[in-house]
Amino acid sequence: MKSKNRYRKYRFYIRHDRHSVSLLSNHTVFTTKYRMPLLTPEIAERCEQIIRQIARDLNIRIIRMAVNPDHVHIFYIYPPKLSPSVIVKKFKNYSSLNLRREFPELKKKVKKHLWAPSNWHSSVGIGFEVVENYIRGQEGYDEND
Repeated sequence: MKSKNRYRKYRFYIRHDRHSVSLLSNHTVFTTKYRMPLLTPEIAERCEQIIRQIARDLNIRIIRMAVNPDHVHIFYIYPPKLSPSVIVKKFKNYSSLNLRREFPELKKKVKKHLWAPSNWHSSVGIGFEVVENYIRGQEGYDEND
């Protein structure tokens, strides 16, 4: 009986698609090119909006996200038809294109690519709270930023 109760709180996150039931979650981090602190509060807010829109379009549920001056943390649940690498590629491509279009000052600092070519993925099992708390600690700007 204990094992059933252990997973009860995760029922909210379980995906029920036409032919599958899944709980695929990932914590991803990607950085700006050369780790430059380019994401000012205004740009960071717009970056988060763009990524959330892409996630809605791809049927991805973002559990927690933090946009910092030089990197982005995203903890999300995704459908089985997509892979984390494809998802992050879409996040990075569309956000870079739109942010550099909307904020011309970014084009002066990074010509073609806003994001570094690499990223970090971590699949998340049942320990959602650990990842949520970690990203919660990454959220926002200090007064000194």
